[in-house]
Amino acid sequence: MKLYAPKYYRNFKCIADKCRHSCCIGWEIDIDESALCKYRASKHPYASEVLNSIEQGESAHFRLCEGERCPHLNEKGLCNIILNLGEGYLCDICREHPRFYNSVVGGSEVGLGLACVTACRLVLSSDEYTDIIEIGELCGESDCEYSISEKREAIYKILSDREKTYAERLLHIQKSYGVSPSFKSDGEWRELLDGLEYLDPAHRGLFSVYSSELSENEMHACELERALAYFIYRHCGKAQSDAELREYLGFCLFCERLLASAVRDGGVDIHTAARIISEEIEYSENNTEDIVFEFYFTES
Repeated sequence: MKLYAPKYYRNFKCIADKCRHSCCIGWEIDIDESALCKYRASKHPYASEVLNSIEQGESAHFRLCEGERCPHLNEKGLCNIILNLGEGYLCDICREHPRFYNSVVGGSEVGLGLACVTACRLVLSSDEYTDIIEIGELCGESDCEYSISEKREAIYKILSDREKTYAERLLHIQKSYGVSPSFKSDGEWRELLDGLEYLDPAHRGLFSVYSSELSENEMHACELERALAYFIYRHCGKAQSDAELREYLGFCLFCERLLASAVRDGGVDIHTAARIISEEIEYSENNTEDIVFEFYFTES
């Protein structure tokens, strides 16, 4: 089946040891069965070290070291599994991060998550989000029957119309699709945010500044536009009906306002705020579901 991605996708490259926010620190790294089989079958001495670093629990995962570092992240910030065994021995999570995939009619779409600093800077600096191009093929067949492409193009057409102010474009989307975060008060949203699960409890304070307020002179309007386009690409692509599309679009509009609030009132730069929102919400299935669920009860 065909594989599609935003045009900017091809410009991504992991910067490895030059990254200041390594994805090899602070995350529990689950290991897929295929990778486990490779480690067990390898005769290389380092394969034994890999096996000795694995804990068996609900799922197999690497035993993190001091500072929540992956045991195979060396002092230079490089991966010892790659250096000793090769990239073919990486587990799925390590090989694919920060990529995500959604099934679409006739194929699959891939994108880059904002939790990766390099991906975040690429996404928030590119206006090529409207160009979804074919980049290759994947094995298998798509069973998706709900077509998102034309519906997403219609939203992007409104979003990218810079003849209008950014606030006007957001209101146009909200009115056209009958969904807006403002159906709840800011206080209600802040209460929900306070009850989420957090990787870093300090981020609860950052999210407490949430506001649905729209400004005619929105700070970082271009970056917010690109961030919203990213949220739509990542999450509306999961929709399997018009009703689900509205729910996910509501979630995307909420995340965009959370990002705007964190930058305006939270005292952090937009790239840091986007990364934190991605880590704390997008990479938590529970947090994402809790917010999407709120839009389940809204009426068009």
